[in-house]
Amino acid sequence: MDTTTAPLRVTLLVGSNRDGRFGPVVADWLLDRLRAREDLVVDAVDVAGAELPTTLARTPEASAVLAEVTPRLADADAFVVLTPEYNHSFPAGLKNLVDWHYTEWRAKPVALVSYGGLAGGLRAVEHLRQVLAELHAVTIRDTVSFHNAGAAFDDTGRLRDASAPDAAAKAMLDQLVWWGRALREAKERRPYAA
Repeated sequence: MDTTTAPLRVTLLVGSNRDGRFGPVVADWLLDRLRAREDLVVDAVDVAGAELPTTLARTPEASAVLAEVTPRLADADAFVVLTPEYNHSFPAGLKNLVDWHYTEWRAKPVALVSYGGLAGGLRAVEHLRQVLAELHAVTIRDTVSFHNAGAAFDDTGRLRDASAPDAAAKAMLDQLVWWGRALREAKERRPYAA
């Protein structure tokens, strides 16, 4: 298969593990958009299911989680990270999962989707950009953010007005595909060395 046009393997990383979290509602909406595209093959990793110690100690329990999660991150051509904003940044559970990995992020594009109160998670996105740059990932400029996210979705988890978020998601995912294909092709010609 021609790798310049083959579908990208995209891993959605759901970044909240807080009790009573709103993330699954936004993740379901996002997964619908990702799965509707013929140029993407989607996998989802939920931070809430990846219980890793913050000490970065390779305990038997940590090794078991990593045996499931790390290959999924390594196999991805690109990522979409969904994050809430907690105290002007992204959650500790997401940072911990990111910190357990290094080469899995290298020379891969990352799209960022956020939700929160008035700021819509955008401060969390800006912090994530700094962290991901350190890992040699390429963040997509355009994002999707949900300001006052709880009010944007109805009781069944459907957006009250999907027009703007759908348009933003399309633009962001189009960019993700462009970067994903470009970086995949570049790495095939010249392996990335950091």
